[in-house]
Amino acid sequence: MQAVPVSEVIELKGHILDAGTLSRTLDDVLDLGTDYVIERFDVGRRPEDESYVRIVVTAADEDLLERLVMRLQVHGANLVDPGEAHLRVVLKDGVFPEDFYSTTNLDTEVRIDGHWVTVTRPEMDCGLVVTGEGADLAVTTIPVSDIKAGSRLVCGSRGVKVLVPPKLKTDESIFEFMNSVVSSEKPQFLQVRQVAAQMREVKAAGQKVLWVGGPAVVHTGAAPAFCALIAGGFVDVLFAGNALATHDIESSLFGTSLGVDLSKGSGVDHGHEHHIRAINRIRGAGSIAAAVDQGVLTSGVMHDMVVHQKPFVLVGSVRDDGPLPDVYTDVIEGQRAMRDQLPGVGFAIMVATMLHAIATGNILPASVPLVCVDINPATVTKLSDRGSAQATGVVTDIGLFLEQLAQELTGYRAP
Repeated sequence: MQAVPVSEVIELKGHILDAGTLSRTLDDVLDLGTDYVIERFDVGRRPEDESYVRIVVTAADEDLLERLVMRLQVHGANLVDPGEAHLRVVLKDGVFPEDFYSTTNLDTEVRIDGHWVTVTRPEMDCGLVVTGEGADLAVTTIPVSDIKAGSRLVCGSRGVKVLVPPKLKTDESIFEFMNSVVSSEKPQFLQVRQVAAQMREVKAAGQKVLWVGGPAVVHTGAAPAFCALIAGGFVDVLFAGNALATHDIESSLFGTSLGVDLSKGSGVDHGHEHHIRAINRIRGAGSIAAAVDQGVLTSGVMHDMVVHQKPFVLVGSVRDDGPLPDVYTDVIEGQRAMRDQLPGVGFAIMVATMLHAIATGNILPASVPLVCVDINPATVTKLSDRGSAQATGVVTDIGLFLEQLAQELTGYRAP
């Protein structure tokens, strides 16, 4: 007997036309081999007006429909009649039930016993674990590696709705310049000024600025500018790998980065040894902070992070030399350390690092605006493609960008 097609009614609201949300939603419906009928469409007439659309989506069976609804929630599409969340008990540590609800990084609510419960710590590609009862009921995102047998997990798309953050906008239309395709053909002074304005707003609101950096911060000679930003209070948390810290410390101890004299731009004799000698010296001290306390490390990004008591999380990879004693070599532990630093973050800026930018984008809520700065447009594009829809991009040389940003925020002048 032929299966009878099944349908659900979803709705989208907000700036779904100028943000391209509606077209991406309809594309996903067709890509999955399902179909749609637009039942209602109210178009906002002015730029500040929101639009609303109600769509009947149809699939060949319940399983495909379930997959479709979950997929569309990435765009902020919700069921008109969401119903109640379905909870299952987890049977094995580190394993979700097959039909677990896979989260987006959008603000999310779950309906349990007739009440909507706000999910704490929105994060993409996680599950939703339910704890407590009555007034103590809570729903939190949890990575699959951390789930324990006996936990209650939200399964299926029923009883879940996502909330699209409002359009990022201020009196100066900050980030309005990124409403188009990522491009290097935009005035950098304006981009820097707009990023600086956003950072000032975040600090004025009592929130933290998170930086995610790659070793090009040091290679390009921009470490002094970054140190000026630390001293000026515009770096509250730093995520990086072994490389940024190692070459920063190499620069402090030997005046080189990757064996290249930063003052002359030329290689030095035995310069290729400097990074491993730098690592060895810090390992001898016991940690980066201990090296600062002992007078072994007297300048640079890592030195200033310690002196100004700003937290940093260094997560390594299989290609690392050493590594430095502060580096997390267990990436799951590194992820947990990064998550621990996210409360209070109101803005994230990622400079010259693809892997750490994507890793951070994966754990950031969509409500936290982020800017990705890289000389390669593909880095910015890939971050957005991986699901960080709030990512905006600045395509430029990281050294020049940091110097200009430090000048805008602190009055820094390059030596």
